[in-house]
Amino acid sequence: VEPLTGHQHISVRERRTALDWAEEIQYLCDVMYPRAERIVLVMDNLNTHALGSLYKRFKPDVARRLAGRLEIHHTPKHGSWLNMAEIELNVLSRQCLNRRIESLTKLQREVRAWENKRNKKPTPIHWLFTKEKARVKLVSLYPDLSK
Repeated sequence: VEPLTGHQHISVRERRTALDWAEEIQYLCDVMYPRAERIVLVMDNLNTHALGSLYKRFKPDVARRLAGRLEIHHTPKHGSWLNMAEIELNVLSRQCLNRRIESLTKLQREVRAWENKRNKKPTPIHWLFTKEKARVKLVSLYPDLSK
C-alpha cells in the first residue's frame, strides 16, 4: 500500500518464500516504479524479507541494482500493528476474504477485483502515530540518545 496515495497492489501466491519476495521486489522496482531512484519500503521482519533473497533469485548485477534502489525500514518485531500493510490486510480480510474461497485461481480473481475497486477510490492513510509518540510507547525499543 502507498500510504500517501492509498494505492494498493496485492499479489496472491501459493507460498511466501525468499524467491517469491525477490520477484515481488523486482516487480515493485521494474514495473510499478521504473523511474524512481529510491523506493522507501516499510516491512515486517519475516526471515525471507532480506536483501540476500535478491541474490538467491537473480544474478548479482540484477540483485545489486534492485537492492540499490531500496531504502528499507523494518517495523519493530512486536509492533506489526505499526505496519500500514497489516492494517490494509485487515480491510482486505473484512471486505473480500470473509468467506471460504475454494481455489487459488478464484482467490487471485477475487483479490484482483477488490484491488481494482479499491484503487478506483483510493483511501490515503493519515498516520497519526508520530516518532515522538513511538518513543514514549516503545521506550524499550528506542535508546535515550540525550545521555
